[in-house]
Amino acid sequence: MQKEKTYRVFRLINRFNLGGPTFNVTYLSKFLSPEYETMLAGGVKDESEASSEHIPLEYGIKPLIIKNMKRSINPANDIFAYNNIRKIISEFKPHIVHTHASKAGFLGRMAAVSCKVPIIVHTFHGHVFHSYFDNIQTTVYKNIERYLASKSAALIALSEKQKMELTEIHKIAPAEKFHIIPLGFDLERFWTNTEEKRRIFRNRHGLDNNTVAVGIMGRLVPIKNHALFLDAFKNAKERTENPVKAFIIGDGELKETLVNQCIKSGLSYSTIEKPNPNASVIFTSWITDTDTALAGLDIIALSSLNEGTPVSLIEAQAAGKPVISTLAGGIENVVIPNETALLSPVNDIALFSENLYKLLNSSELRNNLSKKGKEFVSKNFSYVTLADNVGSLYKKLLQDKGLWKIEN
Repeated sequence: MQKEKTYRVFRLINRFNLGGPTFNVTYLSKFLSPEYETMLAGGVKDESEASSEHIPLEYGIKPLIIKNMKRSINPANDIFAYNNIRKIISEFKPHIVHTHASKAGFLGRMAAVSCKVPIIVHTFHGHVFHSYFDNIQTTVYKNIERYLASKSAALIALSEKQKMELTEIHKIAPAEKFHIIPLGFDLERFWTNTEEKRRIFRNRHGLDNNTVAVGIMGRLVPIKNHALFLDAFKNAKERTENPVKAFIIGDGELKETLVNQCIKSGLSYSTIEKPNPNASVIFTSWITDTDTALAGLDIIALSSLNEGTPVSLIEAQAAGKPVISTLAGGIENVVIPNETALLSPVNDIALFSENLYKLLNSSELRNNLSKKGKEFVSKNFSYVTLADNVGSLYKKLLQDKGLWKIEN
């Protein structure tokens, strides 16, 4: 009887904070075909972020935490983390090192090159080449990425648009080095007990059946551009006759700034520290039961300046919720424009406000946009498809290196 050889994969993520990358590495660690043995590791979340370590643990995966690997650039921490990663690779002796997102991609690939790992793969979960840093810093980061791309056997983009940006605009690597593999998710929880979950969320926040609730999920940081969302909500709220509320789900460095924006614009607000049951804008901080929140909300918004593959919009469609978003990054690859989502250019406050007003004011439009979401994401963002696609890529790369063998 033939027995397939086991190939070791070291998988490294920036940090375990709530978001798409944690789900991605968890599903790949759990659901790849049996010939792959995965070791999962990642850095430490920022204090303002919610931990996502519970996600791999729920699937029986205990990740290694690299304590000095953090989001911020700190030479002492980064050198310590690099040495730690290099030690892990030297002991585990992986056939493949697969890094996810920028910090892990830098430290992990440098360590893999140093350890002469046969195959290096990197997934771009977005990029930092616009709206993050000044021109000089951006040029430095591009040159680093080009060097690391030259040392990588394969690069993964999450969408056609992301691949186009990385190859044609930023010229990180030639197109033939890229493979398009969208994120995958376990979406069943967004389809079960939805009426009960809706009741729980709306009772928790004192929402009656007539109130239209719009939510925005993510870190409260400049790139997410929550200021645009608040401006648009104020504009639309003043025009509609329907009772409406906004839910800002997440936390981060701009929380106080956004609270002050509410005060200056005359929007009443509620926070965990200063609850106000009658507020128009509710800051919930981080929540883990996003399936319950999505069941209770009526519209999901995103106002970012730059995005990779926004998980909140995929989950929103799975939950049958209409989407309003800016056209940032790969967003048009995760929604169907005018069929599951209304889109506007980045920072176009007028059109974003108009789209939000239309959705707040028309249950018929909301229902129309909701219909195709579940079918669309089920077909395109399944964790089964994700694992199959990545497993097939690994096999091809191993074959190219002459490492794919069958043992008796």
